[in-house]
Amino acid sequence: MTHGRTDAAKLRELYDNGFTIRLGNLQRVIPSMTTVSRGIQDETGFSNYVHAFLTPPGSQGLRHHWDQQMAVVVQTAGIKRWQIWRPPVECPMREYNESWRVWRDDYIPEWEAAGPDLQVDLQAGQSLLLPRGWVHNPHVVDQDGDSVHLTFAIRERTPLWLAEKLIAEAIKNPEFRRIILPGDITGPSLVDRLQETRDALRGHLSELDLERLASAVREAAAVELEYTI
Repeated sequence: MTHGRTDAAKLRELYDNGFTIRLGNLQRVIPSMTTVSRGIQDETGFSNYVHAFLTPPGSQGLRHHWDQQMAVVVQTAGIKRWQIWRPPVECPMREYNESWRVWRDDYIPEWEAAGPDLQVDLQAGQSLLLPRGWVHNPHVVDQDGDSVHLTFAIRERTPLWLAEKLIAEAIKNPEFRRIILPGDITGPSLVDRLQETRDALRGHLSELDLERLASAVREAAAVELEYTI
């Protein structure tokens, strides 16, 4: 960056020295990508975003890692090799079992010693569905050709998301809006407050009109957005 703007000359120099360029959140700036992203959410209820990755010949951007969302990879130019391993953790999320939060130094040596469970040389015009949590090690094998691919990161909804919607309705009940005294938080009575709240929550959940709530949840799925940086 130079004066808050991307410096094309520096970017070119980095690319020529083997660095991958990532163009993030294309759905925000390219109308056709906006249309595709919107279509995915309309059809699935899943928020999503689109990144482009430009990798120079014989180079690699990110090494072995897993993502916290499903990805659809679309190769648009060149060839990129994808080495893929089964998930080391179950159903990772950003808040739980994210790659860097639970990373072990012996992961990569173990994976490389065992070899990938699947290896794909993705060519221009081909696509790859990468489920959430699967380890991948993408790189360009060709020493003469660049690689360009799009990643549609699809933020699948989970039962935890539904639970948040169920609990969110509790704000309409004054019982859930009252003050908890500082002494109740710092003292032994906290257990009692937790018990009271759990009992109140059970009552709240049992009284919900699920048909009405389902309609609201469908609307939320169609409009709620979750992007990465």
